[in-house]
Amino acid sequence: MTSYDYGVIAFYFLFMLLMGWLAGRFIKSSSDYFRGGGQMLWWLVGASAFMTQFSAWTFTGAASKAYDEGWPIFVIFFANAIGFGFNVVYFAARARQMRVITAIECVRERFSKANEQVFTWLQIPLGTLYAGIWLNGLCIFLTAAFGLPLEPTILVTGIVVVAMTFVGGSWAAVAGDFIQVLILMPVTIVAAVLALNYVGGPTAFLEKLPAGHLDVGVIFESKLMLLWVLAIIVKQFISTNNLIDASRYLCVKDSSHARKAALLAAVLFAIGPIIWFIPPMAARIVHPDLATMFPALSNPSETAFVAICITTMPAGMIGLLLSGIFSATMSSMDSGLNRNAGIFVKNFYQSVLRPQASDRELVLTGRITTGIMGALVIVAALNFSRMKDLGLFDLMLQFGTLVAVPYTIPLVLGVFVKKTPPWSGWSTVFFGFFVSLLTTRFLGPDWLEATYGLPPLSSADRSYWTVGAGLFVNVTLGTLWFLGTTLFWKRTAAPTRDRIETFYTRMLTPIDFTGEGGESSDFRQGRLLGMLCLAYGAFIIALALIPNPISGRLGFVFCGVVVGSIGIALRRAAGKSID
Repeated sequence: MTSYDYGVIAFYFLFMLLMGWLAGRFIKSSSDYFRGGGQMLWWLVGASAFMTQFSAWTFTGAASKAYDEGWPIFVIFFANAIGFGFNVVYFAARARQMRVITAIECVRERFSKANEQVFTWLQIPLGTLYAGIWLNGLCIFLTAAFGLPLEPTILVTGIVVVAMTFVGGSWAAVAGDFIQVLILMPVTIVAAVLALNYVGGPTAFLEKLPAGHLDVGVIFESKLMLLWVLAIIVKQFISTNNLIDASRYLCVKDSSHARKAALLAAVLFAIGPIIWFIPPMAARIVHPDLATMFPALSNPSETAFVAICITTMPAGMIGLLLSGIFSATMSSMDSGLNRNAGIFVKNFYQSVLRPQASDRELVLTGRITTGIMGALVIVAALNFSRMKDLGLFDLMLQFGTLVAVPYTIPLVLGVFVKKTPPWSGWSTVFFGFFVSLLTTRFLGPDWLEATYGLPPLSSADRSYWTVGAGLFVNVTLGTLWFLGTTLFWKRTAAPTRDRIETFYTRMLTPIDFTGEGGESSDFRQGRLLGMLCLAYGAFIIALALIPNPISGRLGFVFCGVVVGSIGIALRRAAGKSID
């Protein structure tokens, strides 16, 4: 790290705070604060959907998987592309057509008020734990880059993220995601190109990688790996097509914009992994023993991405990269904090405590809630940092499989299966948690070894089994339970059946933005984001003046031109929107 890198990071923080303040000027009501008033354009929401689906964990925990094993990590991100592809075809438009402010309102309309409270008080701690994992992953990255102690880094970084979210609500979160994806994608392209050049080019890269690192055929030789691959595809489908994650489309302008947003996210997830995991695999060639570089870390392979970048990147570029990595986690955290604050305020505070609360009171309560939840995220991240025996990769996947999947099964099936009683929602969740407990206790890797007389499994195979078995047992039994409740549909009270029928009718009715009283802000969105992109693009191009080799200077020019060109395009589109 050089003084130039620190300067780039300082500029990034100031720029994000300024953007949060500017985005805050869009806020006139609680709907604006929690979902952008349902006015946002597809390119904003698509970039946000992409950014919020991953975090710095991608460049720490996931990068460690690429470093250690190679190609299997691509499965997770390509599975995201498949999930968003289904959003394009089916889910995105229906999510927007639910016409609610928070995702938990969908739960209330589809199931019942009791389910609203159950899912509210499950979503808030689950969202907090996820954000804690993301923040922990980000700070491992920052610790490796700066050489700082991990826990103070978590504390300071968490405070910065919460402050940014506090200022501008959903407008700041989504606009920030858009700017951040424009920073992240070009700078990671530069990182991949520099890493390839350092190891001697693409051909040398392929030749020097450890045997099997890119051998997809091994999937057919290992039943446990095949189980894991199939489980990941199902898991990512569930995580991108459920009533809670419908929140990513609630802020978009209409049904058509929702589909376009999903398509943008799908395309980015098809491209991104190819770029992101070249550097950590190159690190396997250049730094085969990361423990000597980072002796203080319990899982040194989680620093693979930053290690190769420290080796190959010019002065100032690491700061730009860290800004992009920071943005990946900030996008997940700020959107998650804003969503959870919205759920608390709209689905408990207003629904139960203060039905007559004014919009001003709801926005203020939302900001206070954001601060409190942000503090809880920091506490969670500090606790995760003390789990020395479980790497970030396994922590994220096992948490998602054994905790998040049972929670989301009824939220997926509830979109497709209409005739279930209200209690089908919460009962499926608690049944799923019970199944997870039994699976973990009785069907773990030790059971597999003992039952089939297998030799001791490798750590990778143990992880494959834990994730694969947990996922399929949960999905199979949870689905059977949910579908079994259809037998009680006829006993459901007539008013409840009418409410559920109304929910489905509304969900299938396309949005008429103008006819439904939508207030267009297309020009303001294009003008603001265009101005911000031009400003940041100009700053990045100016970094080419830093004394560096010509390849480093060209890297800055490339990143700046990409960001600036998008800014010009947005300004022109904004002008056309008022013609």
